[in-house]
Amino acid sequence: MKQNYTKEDIMRIVEEEDVEFIRLQFTDLFGNLKNVAITASQLRKALENECMFDGSSVEGFVRMEGTDMYLYPDLNTLQIIPWRPQRGKVARLICDVYRPDRKPFEGDPRYILKRAVREAEKMGYRFEVGPECEFFLFHSDENGLPTTITHEQAGYFDLGPVDFGENARRDMVLTLEEMGFVVEASYHETAPAQHEIDFRHDEALATADNLMTFKLAVKTIAKRHGLHATFMPKPKYGADGSGMHINMSLSRDGKNIFADPSDERGLSREAYFFIGGIMKYIKSMTAITNPLVNSYKRLVPGYEAPVYITWSAAGTSPLLRIPSERGEATRIELRSPDASANPYLALAACLQAGLEGIRNRILPPESVDCNISGMTEEERKARGIEAIPGTLMEAVNELEKSEFMCSVLGQQVSEKYIEAKKREWDAYRSQVTEWEINTYLNRY
Repeated sequence: MKQNYTKEDIMRIVEEEDVEFIRLQFTDLFGNLKNVAITASQLRKALENECMFDGSSVEGFVRMEGTDMYLYPDLNTLQIIPWRPQRGKVARLICDVYRPDRKPFEGDPRYILKRAVREAEKMGYRFEVGPECEFFLFHSDENGLPTTITHEQAGYFDLGPVDFGENARRDMVLTLEEMGFVVEASYHETAPAQHEIDFRHDEALATADNLMTFKLAVKTIAKRHGLHATFMPKPKYGADGSGMHINMSLSRDGKNIFADPSDERGLSREAYFFIGGIMKYIKSMTAITNPLVNSYKRLVPGYEAPVYITWSAAGTSPLLRIPSERGEATRIELRSPDASANPYLALAACLQAGLEGIRNRILPPESVDCNISGMTEEERKARGIEAIPGTLMEAVNELEKSEFMCSVLGQQVSEKYIEAKKREWDAYRSQVTEWEINTYLNRY
C-alpha cells in the first residue's frame, strides 16, 4: 500500500480522477477521526501546508498560548473513497497536526507514534504490526439509531444462512481491497452478530492509519446494509466481547529479529526482552490499550479475553501469546487491547515498552503453559501471577504513577488523557444501573 507521491502527483490524480472534494483527516486524543473538507480548487493550498483549523474545538488539542493549528497532509495517504459518488469523487489525505510556529503539535497522536518509530529506527529496527479487529453488527431502529438487537445465533466460523451478516462482511472486504488493503481472512466470531476481518501486517504508522480507515469503512458499509457496526468492547452481557489483538515483530535489514532457530522456542534474546518490557509496563499501558469504562467488562474471567499477566508459546489463555509460526512469521501477540483504543497511542505504548525491555535487557518471568483460569488464586499467587487492572480507574492510577508511560505520551497528552478518563470514571460511578435496581430495590 506504500506510495511515494509528490505534490504534482496528487494534483494530477485529483484532476484525472475527477475528484471534487478532499477530506483532510486527523485523529483526536481519544481515537475519533476528524476532518476538514476542501474543494479541489483549494488543494494546492493544502499541499503547501496552509490549511488551518481551530484546535480548541477538538478534545485534547486545546493549548493556552493559542488554538489555531495547521494540517500537514501525508502525501502517501491519498485515497479515493469508493463509497462516495463516482462523479465529483471524494478523496482523503491523512494529516499531521502542526502548531502556528510550524513545529509538530505534541498533542497529535500520530506524532506520538512517529516519535516511537524514530526511537526504533535509531536502534536499527522497523516495527511491524498486524491487528485482528472484532466488531458486532446490530440492527438499527426506525430512526436509524443503533440498537443491540440481532436475530442471528451464529457462532465461530459459521456461514450463511446462519450468519446474517455475511453479505455485509463480503462488501466490507471488497471495499477494503478496493482501497488497497490486503485482507487475509474474514469470518464470524464466537458471539452472535460478532465478526472479524484481518488485514495484512505493515509498518506501525501505516497500520495505525489503516486501522482508522478500516473502522470508518466497516461502519459505512454496515450502514448501507441497514446495520450498525460497533467496536464497543462489550456491548452485550453474557457474550464474548470484541478485542483487537496486536501481532508485533521487529525487523532489521528486512530480517525478522525475533526469530532464532537455535532457541527451544525459536525466539531470539530481543524477542524475550521485548516480552519482558511489555510485561513490566502492561499495567500502566492498559488505560491506553483499553480506554473505556466498558473495556473492563470484557476483561473478566470466564470469557476468552486475558485477565492475568502471563506469556506463553503453548498456553491457551495468556496475555502475550507466541503464535506457532516461526522464521519470518515469528511474532508476539498482545491479546488485551480492544478497538476503542486510539491506534496511534496504543502502538506507541507497545513499541516503547518493548524497546525499553531490549535496552535494559528485561527478561520476562517463566512462561505459563497451562490454563491459567483453571488455577486457584493461591496457585497464581505462589507463581507470582498478577492481574491486569480490573477497572478504568485502576488502569488510570497505574498510568498516572508510571513516569515511563507518561513520558511515552508526553506531559501534555498524559495530563489531558488522565484528566479526561477520571471524568469518565466519575460520570460512570455516579450512575444507577438497571442491575442495581433489579438487585436492591425490592430487597432493601
